[in-house]
Amino acid sequence: MTPPDAPLVFVVDDDARMRGAMMRLLESVCLRAESFATPQDFLRRKLPDGPSCLILDVRLPEMSGLDVQRRLIEAGIQIPVIFITGHGDIPMTVKAMKSGAVEFLTKPFRDQDLLDAIQQAIEQQTATRQLQNEIQELKERYETLTAREREVMGLLVSGMLTKQIASRLGTSEITAQVHRGQVMRKMHANSPAELGRIAERLKLPEIN
Repeated sequence: MTPPDAPLVFVVDDDARMRGAMMRLLESVCLRAESFATPQDFLRRKLPDGPSCLILDVRLPEMSGLDVQRRLIEAGIQIPVIFITGHGDIPMTVKAMKSGAVEFLTKPFRDQDLLDAIQQAIEQQTATRQLQNEIQELKERYETLTAREREVMGLLVSGMLTKQIASRLGTSEITAQVHRGQVMRKMHANSPAELGRIAERLKLPEIN
């Protein structure tokens, strides 16, 4: 029985037999799956928050798979795409991969190749979401800093010592030390080096 929290795989292919074969394969390995005969039907579907990926035929009526990929990107929808086609060519593959496709499989493909691509897609999406969550958490911490604390953080990660920071800001060394302690506490950093890595992840401008 497929668990309710299993990854959800969407299949878009106008070939009913192909859709059926892929649905049976996915269900046999306990993956949830939904199939669509047209890209329009899929694009009307509200996508879930959980792990998912899209198996997309390149040649579809009215709208190509590459057009669907472009529509998803333009809408800011992040779902890993695995392209399948019976008419693959190098330029089409390059265009799909440059736009972020995980894999490009030419029919007929081995079941295991498709399953491997799905696993890669789900792992990629999970890693991307984890990174986004971590960055968002760091941004929220940074927003708790006062203007002066942000200034101190910038000077700290530029390599300045507390005495130098005090001189730069025109404050006492004790005051600079207090600001430094607040920055380290609020950003959950144990050292200036760790604070520097946080600044890099937040893409903060460097202070010379």
